[in-house]
Amino acid sequence: MNRRFVIAGLFFAGLSVAPFRAHVLADEQTLFGFSTESSRAERQWEEKFKAIPSPENLRAYMKQLTARPHNVGSAYDKENAEWILAKFKEFGLDAHLEQFDVLYPTPKERAVELVDGGPKFVAKLQEPAVPQDPTSNQQAEQLPTYHAYSIDGDVTAPLVYVNYGVPEDYEQLERMGVSVKGAIVIARYFHSWRGIKPKVAAEHGAIGCLIYSDPHEDGFVEGDTFPNGPWRPKDGAQRGSVADMPTYPGDPLTPGIGATKGAKRLDIKDAATLTKIPVLPISYGDAQPLLAALTGRVAPEGWRGGLGITYHIGPGPAKVHLKVKSNWGLKPVFDVIAKIPGAAFPDEWVIRGNHHDAWVNGAEDPTSGMVAVLEEARGLGELVKAGWKPKRTIILCAWDGEEPGLLGSTEWAEEHYDELRAHGVAYINSDSNGRGYFEVEGSHTLEKFVNDVARDISDPETKLSVWKRNEAHATANAKSSEQRKEIRERTDLRIPALGSGSDYTAFLQHDGLASLNIGFGGEDGGGIYHSIYDDFYWYTHFSDTGFVYGRALAQTGGTAVMRLADADLLPFDFVDFADTVQLYLKELKVLSEKARDDIRERNREIEDGVFKATDDPRQPLVAPSADTVPPHLNFAPLEDAVEAVTHSAGEYRKALEQANANNGAGLAAASLQGVNHLLMESERKLTTSEGLPRRPWFKHQLYAPGYYTGYAVKTMPAVREAVEQKEWKQADEGIAVVARVLQEEAALIASAAAKLSAAAR
Repeated sequence: MNRRFVIAGLFFAGLSVAPFRAHVLADEQTLFGFSTESSRAERQWEEKFKAIPSPENLRAYMKQLTARPHNVGSAYDKENAEWILAKFKEFGLDAHLEQFDVLYPTPKERAVELVDGGPKFVAKLQEPAVPQDPTSNQQAEQLPTYHAYSIDGDVTAPLVYVNYGVPEDYEQLERMGVSVKGAIVIARYFHSWRGIKPKVAAEHGAIGCLIYSDPHEDGFVEGDTFPNGPWRPKDGAQRGSVADMPTYPGDPLTPGIGATKGAKRLDIKDAATLTKIPVLPISYGDAQPLLAALTGRVAPEGWRGGLGITYHIGPGPAKVHLKVKSNWGLKPVFDVIAKIPGAAFPDEWVIRGNHHDAWVNGAEDPTSGMVAVLEEARGLGELVKAGWKPKRTIILCAWDGEEPGLLGSTEWAEEHYDELRAHGVAYINSDSNGRGYFEVEGSHTLEKFVNDVARDISDPETKLSVWKRNEAHATANAKSSEQRKEIRERTDLRIPALGSGSDYTAFLQHDGLASLNIGFGGEDGGGIYHSIYDDFYWYTHFSDTGFVYGRALAQTGGTAVMRLADADLLPFDFVDFADTVQLYLKELKVLSEKARDDIRERNREIEDGVFKATDDPRQPLVAPSADTVPPHLNFAPLEDAVEAVTHSAGEYRKALEQANANNGAGLAAASLQGVNHLLMESERKLTTSEGLPRRPWFKHQLYAPGYYTGYAVKTMPAVREAVEQKEWKQADEGIAVVARVLQEEAALIASAAAKLSAAAR
C-alpha cells in the first residue's frame, strides 16, 4: 500500500533529515545494549548473516510470487501464502497460517460516461496489455480498476474539478462561489491519501467522486511511459482502498476485535469506514475528455495538471453518469506466521513483517519487500543451524490483505492484543523496496538504534555505508545554513514519525509497540503503482534490476531483528525522543500563534476592505467571513511534561554510561530483566484507552495518520488537529491528555534509570 515513503511522509534522504554520524569505526564500537564480550559475539553472528542473502534467490522468489495476480480472495493469493509457509518450514522455522474472514467487495458493474455538455464519451476503465510484458495480459485474473469499499451507487450529475480534493481546495472553491452540492467531483491523485478525497467531497454535498492520475505527477511529464520507461501510460489507473482508515483500519465489520469465524460483526450499513458516495479511479486517458468538457472559471495556476487542455472548474456543462456496483461478501485472508523461540527470554517478542497480497501482480508493491523478508528468514534459519540462539523470540510475518485496508495485520494485532501488550518488544515493517537511499520512519525511542544499524550496512552501488550516503545527499540538498549545521553536528538523524499506509499501523497506534518502517528507494521513480504493469517485467527493467537493494534490505532488517533479539539491554534511548517531543511542542506553539495571527490579520483586511478593493469585478470572489480571535492556549502542562521527559532521559543516559563502565559488565547482569520490561512498556505509556477524539481505535497520543491526510502523520494529533480545525476547547483538552501521557512516560524512564543504576553497581 505505501508508496515507498513518499506518500506516507518524509523520507530518510529528505532535507529535514539529519545524518548518521559515527565518531569511530563501527568495528571499534561496542554495540548499544551489549557488553564488550556480547557485542563481539553479536558482530560475528551479524557478519555471517549479512553474507547469506542472495540476489539470485530474491529474483527467483519474486518471479514465483508475481507469476499471477494475487489479490485477496484469489486462488493465487492462497497459493502464495502456502508457498511462503513451505519456505519458512524449509528454512527450519516453526510456521503456520492464521486465517481471518473479512468484508472485501469486488467490482461487478462500473461505468463512467459523459452524457451531456460535450461529445458523448464512454470511459474505457481498462488497462491494455503490453506485448513486451508477459503477465499484463492475464485479464481473466486481474481485478478491474476500482476502489475497494466504495458504496454502490448510480448517479448522474454535473462535473466539478476540485484539484486534489483536500479541505483547502474546497475553501478555495467556496471563495470562487463554486458549490459541489449535488455534483460529481473529479480530483487528481496525490497530496493526500485517496480515501480522503471522497470523504471530503461527501462532507461538501457531492454525490459521486472520480479520482484520476494526472501526468503532471504520474505520467509523461515525469518521464518516459511504460513500456518505454517506468511512468504511467495514458490508460494506466491506480486501484486502491477508499475505506476511512483514519477512523480505523482493518475489517470494516469488526473494529477492535479479530475477524475470526465466530466474531460478532456489524451490519454493512453500520460500517463507519465505507464511503458515503460512490467513487472510481480513472486513467488520464479517460479523464481528459471529461475535463475538456468543463467550462466556468479557469483553474488557478496550482490546480493545472499536465494534460494538453485548459483546466476549467465547472460546474458543467459536462454531465457525467457514474455507476458502481460490487459483490459484497466475506473473503479469507491468510497470514503466514513463523517463529524462532528465544533461548533466554521467550516471552519477549521481536516482530518483523511485510505483506504478500497485491492489487494485481504486485512486483514492486509488495513483493520487492516480501522477498527480502524471505531471505532474512533463510539467513536466520542458517544461523540457528550453525548454533546461534537468540535471547528473545523472533516472529516473522507475511501479512495478507494489506492493500484493501491493512486487513491481515490489523486483525492479527487485534486478536493478539493482550499478548502483544504483554510480550511485544518492537515491530519492524517493510513494504515496497527499490533502488537508492535508505528510508526509515518510526518510534523515536528507536531513533538511536536504527542509526546504529544503518552505520553497519553497505550501500550496494556506492559501497559507502547507507548513513554516509544519506549524509552526503542531505548536505547537497540542504536549503539553509541551519540545515547544514544540524547535518554536521547532530549525532543521530531525526527519523520522521509514522502515520499510516502499511502494516505497522495496528502495532504502533493501537497496541503500543515501538515500530520502524524500513526500505530503500528514491532513484527509481515510476508510475505503475497499483496497476497491471507493477509486475516482474517492469521491476527487472526499471527498478532494482540486480536485486542488490533487496539484499541490502534483507541485511538491514535481519541485523535490526538480531540486535533487538540478542541485546542484554534493549536498545531504547530517550535523549533523541526527548529532543523530538521538544520539537513537537515548539511546532504546536508556532502553529497556534500563526492561527491567531492569521485570523487577526484576515479580520483586519476584511474590515479595511482589502478583499473588496482587490477583487476582479469580472471574476469576483466571495469575501471570507470574519472569525473570532481564539484565546491563547495554555501550553504550561505540556511544557512541564516535556521538561520532565528531558530530565528523565538525561538520568537514563547517565545510568547507561554507568552500566557501560568496566567493559559493559553491568549490562550482563540478570537484574536487567526488570529494566527491559520497563523499556518494553515505554511505547505503551504513550497510548490511552480512550484513544483520539472521533477515533478511539487510534490510541497513540504522539503519532497518528491525519484525519484529513490519511497516510501523512500528525504528531501530538489531539492538539495539532484541533488547532488546524479551530477547535480551541478540544485543543486545550488535548494538551492536558498529552501532558499526562508524557508525565507518565517521564516517570517510567526515571524508574528504568533507577533500576539500571542498581543493576550496574
